[in-house]
Amino acid sequence: QVQLVESGGGLVQAGGSLRLACAASGRTFSRETMAWFRQAPGKEREFVAAISWRTTRTYYAESVKGRFTISRASAKNTMYLQMSSLKPEDTAVYSCAAKNVMGVVTRSREYDYWGQGAQVTVSS
Repeated sequence: QVQLVESGGGLVQAGGSLRLACAASGRTFSRETMAWFRQAPGKEREFVAAISWRTTRTYYAESVKGRFTISRASAKNTMYLQMSSLKPEDTAVYSCAAKNVMGVVTRSREYDYWGQGAQVTVSS
């Protein structure tokens, strides 16, 4: 079984920064893509960013491009999301996800493994 555990969420003022981490553990699996999704109250889950574990190519939603940076540390089996210039509309539960193929990185149903989520709240 593969476990993904997020950390680093919290409360921050608008314009501030936070860094989320997603640690993978359990049996070895050929993860090709890892990603961050978020879901705000009353809204559908939306894609935030993704990274190819093998090539480190990155993908971003337009709403976070230029403000968020996704990265990974292979030796630590950990993925990060550095969030800067945060806005109140970034408030959501952020979840990390992983899958064994590239496919369509923005499509949540393609991901096999999910973390439990971390709350990020941005106050105005």
